[in-house]
Amino acid sequence: MAKPKRPMNLMPLPRVLVPHPHVRSDSRLFDGSPHVEGSRVPVRRLWAWHRSGVSIDRLLKRYPRLGPARVLDALAFAYDNEAVVEADLAREMAAFEAADRKPVGLRPMKQQTFEFWTSD
Repeated sequence: MAKPKRPMNLMPLPRVLVPHPHVRSDSRLFDGSPHVEGSRVPVRRLWAWHRSGVSIDRLLKRYPRLGPARVLDALAFAYDNEAVVEADLAREMAAFEAADRKPVGLRPMKQQTFEFWTSD
């Protein structure tokens, strides 16, 4: 069986300055992308939607399993660690470009998945 291709080299994210209880950022998961703990929802996704004008109520309807505490904490994390989240968004855009794909307009409605290297 052929070994999977190693994904593109992703730029390392800046250090998290203000940790939050509902956000996890672990280099062994999602290549360090901050995500809502207990889910696969990256903070960058909630931040991008919120920044583009999507209301908190709409986010709660979009991600009902997260609940208000985790959604609000993820947004608070993004405000406290804006450099980290913006760098993660930039990595996502670089992944789109490397895959020769384009996000829909300025609204990143579909999450880009990274091909993470896993060791056997």
